[in-house]
Amino acid sequence: MAHNFNGNRKIENGKCLITFLTISVCFSITLFAQSGRNKGKQEEEIKPKIIRVLNDSTSANATPTPISNQIPAITPKPTPEQDDVIRIDSVLVPIPVSVTDNFFKSVLDLKIEDFELKIDGNIAEISDISRSELPVRLAFLFDNSSSVIQAREFEKKAAIKFFKQVIRPKTDLAALFSVTTGTRLEQVLTKDVSALIYSIENLPPPAGATALFDGVIKAAKYLENIEGRRVIIIMSDGEDTISDSTLEETVKVLQQTNCQIYVVKTTDFETFKRDGERTSNANVRSLAAERRMQELALQTGGAVYSPIDERELEASFSRISNELSSQYILSYYPSSDEKRNAFRTIGLTVKNRQNLTVRTRKGYFVTRK
Repeated sequence: MAHNFNGNRKIENGKCLITFLTISVCFSITLFAQSGRNKGKQEEEIKPKIIRVLNDSTSANATPTPISNQIPAITPKPTPEQDDVIRIDSVLVPIPVSVTDNFFKSVLDLKIEDFELKIDGNIAEISDISRSELPVRLAFLFDNSSSVIQAREFEKKAAIKFFKQVIRPKTDLAALFSVTTGTRLEQVLTKDVSALIYSIENLPPPAGATALFDGVIKAAKYLENIEGRRVIIIMSDGEDTISDSTLEETVKVLQQTNCQIYVVKTTDFETFKRDGERTSNANVRSLAAERRMQELALQTGGAVYSPIDERELEASFSRISNELSSQYILSYYPSSDEKRNAFRTIGLTVKNRQNLTVRTRKGYFVTRK
């Protein structure tokens, strides 16, 4: 009897074990299925949120423009992982050069062997030379502060004529900024001259102070990653009254971004329209403004023009247009051992030719890591 009892007990224990295992497996399957349903539901809830965030991020900082235009493809900034490869292997310092004779006429027959380039006083190799066929990427800064009310309408007309004259629809792009207490992008880069004209004609009334240095830096950063000759035209009296940036900081950004500055200084023009005088008693503030504009142009290889009437104003824009169409662009590749953020001076001369004026940038910053 004891033997049969023990056998029955073993059979019953085995049945209990099988039942327990069966319940455990079913419970696990149920949990797994519920977990899968919850995950799917969470994904369905998250996806619309992600889409909304992406949509918001693409439109939050968009600048409204009067006319919808084609925006050029902008070379994306490399990721940290790509940065070394891209910059070390293909760092290029473009050196725009304007060469004129004693009569201020452009010299157009020079070849690469006619130039001598020095970096920090040492002769350096010029890798390539091209002419003005390289596309222009131009940012026009229109001073729209309260200090430039006189003759404003004609200044707008001169700017419009300049765009018609300088922009080559097949290759060039231009943008328009207005500068007051802040800087506003009025027209994104476009090859559509009619869009630029529309933006100029519809500039808001002059008002506020002049944050000119801040505006120049903003324009330089805007052009920074766009291939081509980067040119900034400033139409202003040059009197910066409220910028957070200094002259030195502005020059550094221009050298880092390879931008060339041309200034059409409006002080004498405004004075002539107001008083009928060709010159005025320059105060300390206007003299300082003059020096600052000269420095921006000198350091980047550009020029400053100070017209006093309509004829000279149009002539100033014509000279800038002609210069951009007759420049040489020299290509220089720095050595791979140059320290990042180091400043290098540029010296450039024309060999075996006398009485020529050579104008180019004064230096560059090493941008590789």
